[in-house]
Amino acid sequence: MNQSFYTGALGAGTCMAKMSVISNNLANINNHGFKPKTAAFSDLLNFNLNDSEDATTELMAGNGVRMERTYSNYGTGALTPTNSPIDYAILEDNAFFMVQDPVTGAITYTRSGHFHRSETEEEGVYYLMTDGGKLVLDQNGEPLEAETADIERILAALGGEEYEEEEDDEDLDEDEDAPRLSVYTFSNPSRLISVGDNEYAPPEGMEPILVEHARIESGVLEQSGTDLAKEMVKMIECQRAYSYALRMVMTSDEVESTINSLRA
Repeated sequence: MNQSFYTGALGAGTCMAKMSVISNNLANINNHGFKPKTAAFSDLLNFNLNDSEDATTELMAGNGVRMERTYSNYGTGALTPTNSPIDYAILEDNAFFMVQDPVTGAITYTRSGHFHRSETEEEGVYYLMTDGGKLVLDQNGEPLEAETADIERILAALGGEEYEEEEDDEDLDEDEDAPRLSVYTFSNPSRLISVGDNEYAPPEGMEPILVEHARIESGVLEQSGTDLAKEMVKMIECQRAYSYALRMVMTSDEVESTINSLRA
């Protein structure tokens, strides 16, 4: 009987852990670039009745399940236009912007491209920053300066004219090495660790890989990957599983009470 108590209680605790994952997905349904998590479960020890340990029979008993880990799919999601030139969406799967905390220097990664210009102590110098106040880094791992407004282009647009840029071969050669908005990927993105604020950090030993010629679109943002309908279905399933696990504990308690009364 002790085993039935343990299995039921373990099932209820597992449902609570899964509910936490679902609630986190729902809470981030409006966060740009958010990737929902999926809970992965594994069976605990199974054993055979009236047979050897390695045999596979119909008479098998187990000790329940546990939540092994959570994982996310870092694919490209739906895009929504914002008409802001410093909003960016990554059109590559398993790719991230590299950002840095200006205070601690810690580097993390995110798919949210909702940036803004922030003025530093240097007058007239602007850097791209995230909503959380972190610096966006370029292909060299340095803070990326935000481009200032092109006055000539704006005046031409107001006058209904087309602005033509003057380019030469020397400028093109220099632009190839100029700091630019870059994205990074990893050999095994599923191992990334969520650190909050829609950001991720790689485990020790896993290095970022610069994505050459990555597709990045300006003026749009990647929507949250949370599917409201799917998450609500998962929540209902989890609630029912939780009630069944508690009922198992209650039934085991009633059986135990009946046995103890007969012994008396």
